[in-house]
Amino acid sequence: MADFKLIAEPRDEFGKGAARRIRRAGRVPAVVYGHGGDPVHISLEGHATMMALKHANALLEIESTDGSKNVLAIARDVQIEPVRREIEHLDLIIVKRGEKIEVDVPVHVVGDAAPGTMVSQVESTLSVLADATKLPEGFEVTVEGRPAGEHILAGQVELPAGVELVADPELLVVNISEEVEMDTESDADETAEEETTEEGAADEAESEGSDEE
Repeated sequence: MADFKLIAEPRDEFGKGAARRIRRAGRVPAVVYGHGGDPVHISLEGHATMMALKHANALLEIESTDGSKNVLAIARDVQIEPVRREIEHLDLIIVKRGEKIEVDVPVHVVGDAAPGTMVSQVESTLSVLADATKLPEGFEVTVEGRPAGEHILAGQVELPAGVELVADPELLVVNISEEVEMDTESDADETAEEETTEEGAADEAESEGSDEE
């Protein structure tokens, strides 16, 4: 079963002007392709599409306006307007039930490492192979109580049944290191010393100027 159903309207106008008109109407220009068929240009309802794509690797059921044809698809390329954060264009790839596809799945770090440590997330996603109709939305990696010097590799991330790791198992995902304390007192002394030197230089220059007069 698809996570979200979106109604598609056929699109026969192309170019920037046509795309702007579609977006002004509250819709998103998109193209659907895959499985050997010709690309199909459509538009989708803007708000419904935006809500669906808030979920990573959401499975979308794309239905024609007359209900004559439905396809399952996932988003492969999403173009976002950088200021308004609106979807400008969407590429969808058709998937079939039972087939496995490669996707990038977000990694979420949870928990608190041991006191005095700093947690660095090196990789934000992991590439995996999974059933197209059962794509994971995210992986949780816990750092609860972990001491400095420990790290978590891709091969150590727990994956759901039926999901295979594509990324290198030795890929560093999370690193726990000792927290670095800034020597604020030393920095303050250095700043004060620089200010004193600058003031002395200014006074000397002023004194030389007075002697010349």
